[in-house]
Amino acid sequence: MRNFSVVIAEDDVSICDIQARFIERIAGFELVGIGQTFSESEEVIDVFQPDLVLLDMYFPDGNGVDLLRTIRRTYLDTDVICITAAKDVSTLQKAIRGGVFDFVLKPMTFTRFEETLIRYLEHRHNLSDAENLDQAAVDRIISAGSPKRNGERSPKGIDSITLRTVESCIEQLPEESIGAEELGKKLGISRTTARRYLEYLVSKGAVNPSLEYGSVGRPERRYFRK
Repeated sequence: MRNFSVVIAEDDVSICDIQARFIERIAGFELVGIGQTFSESEEVIDVFQPDLVLLDMYFPDGNGVDLLRTIRRTYLDTDVICITAAKDVSTLQKAIRGGVFDFVLKPMTFTRFEETLIRYLEHRHNLSDAENLDQAAVDRIISAGSPKRNGERSPKGIDSITLRTVESCIEQLPEESIGAEELGKKLGISRTTARRYLEYLVSKGAVNPSLEYGSVGRPERRYFRK
């Protein structure tokens, strides 16, 4: 079976090198081009028309959301995975509405990178193997394109991509704790929404809660990564 062609659209040379090395370690993919500016990325994508673009959101001469829209409009057979430092919910929403396969936050680990590419590989293979669709086949194809959480569906009010954004933020915490209001400001979401995701992670055993008492007022519920 052929390898899937990949273009890296990323302005940071060191991150390009890391992604290229990661791709070499995962069977089924071939890096065919790199674009380090918006215009260069447009040109490389046009030349190779790859199966997959690993897309940053920030370029010195343009915005990744605009490039995503161009890809969706012009290169209908090209899929996109965002790999970015953009942690605002607005960018995430635009990426989701633009049909990205996944949204991965920097700094990125090889484990997370491998996970998303393996899911993409499974998704493409399921599509190519499908003949006569029934609901089971549709569910299998769709589920391959969704982050797996130990076979469980996220409960109502918990979006899987937002959850990964919250988890990534928690993973980057040093030893100190974080509160819902602080997390909300970091991610551009409300305190209530941040609290809902943090409590979900508590229920899954991913973070530890505690109460911290200040000099005045009610104690604040804080969260520590494990």
